[in-house]
Amino acid sequence: MTETELVTRGLRVLQLERAAIAGVEAKLDGDFARAVLLIAQSRGRVIVAGVGKSGLIGRKIAATLTSTGTPAAFLHPVESVHGDLGIVGHEDVAILLSKSGETAELLPLLQELKRLGVRVIAITGQRASTLGRAADATLDAGVGEEACPHDLAPTTSTTAALALGDALAVVLLEHKGFRREDFARLHPGGALGKKLLTIVADVMEDERLPVLPVTATMREAIVPLAERRGLLVLSTGDGVVSGVVTAGDLARLLERNDNPFDALAADVMTRTPQTAYASELASGVVFRMERFGIMAMPVLDAGDRLVGVVHLHDLLRAGVA
Repeated sequence: MTETELVTRGLRVLQLERAAIAGVEAKLDGDFARAVLLIAQSRGRVIVAGVGKSGLIGRKIAATLTSTGTPAAFLHPVESVHGDLGIVGHEDVAILLSKSGETAELLPLLQELKRLGVRVIAITGQRASTLGRAADATLDAGVGEEACPHDLAPTTSTTAALALGDALAVVLLEHKGFRREDFARLHPGGALGKKLLTIVADVMEDERLPVLPVTATMREAIVPLAERRGLLVLSTGDGVVSGVVTAGDLARLLERNDNPFDALAADVMTRTPQTAYASELASGVVFRMERFGIMAMPVLDAGDRLVGVVHLHDLLRAGVA
């Protein structure tokens, strides 16, 4: 085949995969909501099972559920009836994957799960199959054709099943209120864990803080503003932040006042500045800085006393922003 023909064949596969997802989307119904609630209300784990390519997709679904706060384990259907069924508890929920819904190796496991009183969610291409009829909630992963030119190798059907598994995991995450902090706790390794677990105290400047009393004039404020990266904190002397003065405040003062240096800094300051807490996640501070268009924040302790200043540039260097 020519290069053009190869690209054309590749495009056809991607188009079929996209059509499969669109088909699944069109068939999503109340059974999806039931599946989410079955898992959310369960006091056990999610047991995921499938054979062949469906088994590989099942392993991915179990891993995604576990990493987003829903404990899950993959159970091979054949091994399950040779002793591994012992990992299943009656409070668990099972997700069984089968394109036909009649997979011979899967049906004995279905029977045992029902005997144990385990609620079953089916991801299958055939709602009217044995699996589809027996399940407490059935998610329709049926596709018009596989991308394989012989309509044999599982391709679009596995894409559809994987998409449904991702949808379950993400909606469960949202329904249960799973937070960025929870995600960080489960992913402590690598750059992602570092980014999410860094707290403000790890990044903030806590020596020679740019602090002046509220009685200071702008003449006294100019040098600290220039030396300390454009943020000056005004305090009553007991660590309580009364306000902040920025380089932008100074520029606006110069535009409107013929004698700017005699002005009191307290008359120029922002009285309710954005602040950060030393114990909070640095990623949340980055979000607020971007939202409000600011470059630095005073950092407070649990008693609302000034303990540092955090700058966007420091957050960038730490790999948080």
